[in-house]
Amino acid sequence: MIDQATIDRILDAAQIVDVVSDFVTLRKRGVNYVGLCPFHNEKTPSFSVSPSKGLCKCFSCGKGGNAVHFIMEHEQMSYYEALKFLARKYSIEVKERELSNEEKEAQSARESMFIVNGFARDYFQNILKNHIDGRSIGMAYFRQRGFRDDTIEKFQLGFSLEQHDALAQEAMRKGYQKEFLVKTGLCYETDEGKVRDRFWGRVMFPVHSLSGKVVAFGGRVMSTENKKLAKYVNSPESEIYHKSSELYGIYFAKQAIVKQDRCFLVEGYTDVISMHQSGIENVVSSSGTSLTPGQIRLIHRFTNNITVLYDGDMAGIKASIRGIDMLLEEGMNIKVVLLPDGDDPDSFARKHNATDFQAYISAHEVDFIRFKTNLLLDDAGKDPIKRAGLIGDIVRSISVIPEAIVRSVYMKECSQLLKVEEKLLVAEVAKLKEKMAEKDGKSGSYNASTPPPAENGIPLPGEIPPPYESLIPQEGKEGQEFYQLERLIIRTVIRYGEQILCEVADENENPVPVSVIEYIVGDLKEDDLSFHNPLHRRILSEAAAHMHDKDFKSRRYFLAHPDQEISRLSAELLNNRYQLSKYHTKGQKLPTEEERLLEVVPNLMINFKNAIVEEELKHIMFALQNPENANNVDKCNELMERYKEMKQIQSVMAKRLGDRVVLVR
Repeated sequence: MIDQATIDRILDAAQIVDVVSDFVTLRKRGVNYVGLCPFHNEKTPSFSVSPSKGLCKCFSCGKGGNAVHFIMEHEQMSYYEALKFLARKYSIEVKERELSNEEKEAQSARESMFIVNGFARDYFQNILKNHIDGRSIGMAYFRQRGFRDDTIEKFQLGFSLEQHDALAQEAMRKGYQKEFLVKTGLCYETDEGKVRDRFWGRVMFPVHSLSGKVVAFGGRVMSTENKKLAKYVNSPESEIYHKSSELYGIYFAKQAIVKQDRCFLVEGYTDVISMHQSGIENVVSSSGTSLTPGQIRLIHRFTNNITVLYDGDMAGIKASIRGIDMLLEEGMNIKVVLLPDGDDPDSFARKHNATDFQAYISAHEVDFIRFKTNLLLDDAGKDPIKRAGLIGDIVRSISVIPEAIVRSVYMKECSQLLKVEEKLLVAEVAKLKEKMAEKDGKSGSYNASTPPPAENGIPLPGEIPPPYESLIPQEGKEGQEFYQLERLIIRTVIRYGEQILCEVADENENPVPVSVIEYIVGDLKEDDLSFHNPLHRRILSEAAAHMHDKDFKSRRYFLAHPDQEISRLSAELLNNRYQLSKYHTKGQKLPTEEERLLEVVPNLMINFKNAIVEEELKHIMFALQNPENANNVDKCNELMERYKEMKQIQSVMAKRLGDRVVLVR
């Protein structure tokens, strides 16, 4: 863990123009600099760099932030990796927290395993290039697959000799410990205590982590004499290798995935390598296994769009599509491309260049839900039992999609494809979502007797007392309005949190300064309200925890926050896309937003509360239209009283709001 003082030195030293200029050609425009965005293809510069704010922003694709965010995005590094990158650039010594003895031992073991894997990679490469068997067997195989020398070098391919302990003997001769040869899975120990190679007689494919370290190997057997030998052998799970969290080729593909905003998913090592060689670099492989949540999250870090490439093996396709529902659940956009019969991504890539391959994909890619529906329809035929099962399968896939609008579009299209009434699909999806909500404990019920804990005195959504517990919309227009209002309030907290908004008198009539954070926290707490968005809630919670610290600077604190989501949102909210031109400000001084805080902040809070009251009024009107309530005199009177109370509150707020309030966005 890097200490905060070191982080501050790095942030102070990292001049945004200097950092971005290493990767983007910038030219001065007014007080800022502009250039072509490095995160997407464009012809007109939309990437702006502000030296005064220390921020960059593309106003086309939205990518940007401070110097750390830029390096994280461009080099696909973690927060701490980006800090160390900048520290090296500016020759700043990185001081990290002292590790415990247990942590030191664990770190030492992990580093030793990486070192041993690095040695093995170099050893296998050397055998491939310089040993007679490596050239005649291993290199011959790679050349037969059509791999060029630069491709073999790029993916660090190698060869392991037929001798069962060649690697083990060479490693121990050079001082590498048997313990780590076994821990990495490169070797195993026999009952007699002898060390044997796991990958003898195979061509070798190193598996790289996101940062480029070798975490594992895959080996393909060359001998065809022993039919009992597995065609592929992979490293076992270890302290540095978790198969469910790694994707083959991600290290080489990450920048291309970000730039193209799409990831191609294939099955094998050679599929990835051949596509890279043909010019398509945004491709990864699940290495012959079904997708896991960890692998999906890894892809989702770089893009929301994924295209799965299938060969013509229908049995294999049907077996693999079950796992793709997890991609839908993550909210990803999934396309499917079926390659011509007899071709897999490897063979197809060897026959076509990148332009032809991309053209084929564009012409043949199909949305996953439609692909799955048509595939299962062909399988079900006219059998009513199979068709019923098919409908259930499709409904399950649609039900996991988080976006309501996307679900609605799919239900409409699938009803036409399946020749089933849309309302039946809607009802089935609703049932499944209700079951999932109950399973996850998200029924949304409110229990006033056992409220959940608050964060620093700020109530969480489950604490909101009647009538507000049902008023935080999950989706749709109202949900977006609440989100925007919360976002405006959080923007104010990040920009001006510690600034004094006003003064109030204490019990002795002495003036007490009230900061922006104190005003917002107190105003929400007074009515037992809180934000629905968890990120907004967390930011306000942390601001509340620091609001009495004299040295607390909200803008700096959140911009340098170790949580990537918080720091990125802060950078976005601190950016101004538009500024008044000199023409509009000529001859007059317009008040700045900072000078209008006493007007802006209370208006924001009233607007937020007014949105809640308006939503409550809609709920009451909806309840009054319910026949059960309309026929129940007591219930009807209760609702009318509640409606009257809400209208009175709304009237008071309307007077405070005035005829028109312009929110600063």
